[in-house]
Amino acid sequence: MNGVVKVTIDKRNVTRYSRKIGRMGNSLGVSLPKSLAAKLNVSLGDEIEFIENDSGEVVLKKARQGQLPDNVRSEVLEAFFDVFEEDRGILEDLRDR
Repeated sequence: MNGVVKVTIDKRNVTRYSRKIGRMGNSLGVSLPKSLAAKLNVSLGDEIEFIENDSGEVVLKKARQGQLPDNVRSEVLEAFFDVFEEDRGILEDLRDR
């Protein structure tokens, strides 16, 4: 995914980040700018929530911190999630049998 980010600060001292949507396996995804990831205190393996309010705005919030076992590399976990997303329909079919 492209690392391009546009940051603007408007009159109300609100920081706005602009990112392009990219492909992540068979899904669409958006990367977090490094400064925003630092503000959210998130890193690889952490989970975030997308909360939509009554105005249709979406708020990002750190849900919980993921702890990988010492013997599991983060890139292995990423590959697992990619395969899981690609085969989600097959896995759901197996679950429903």
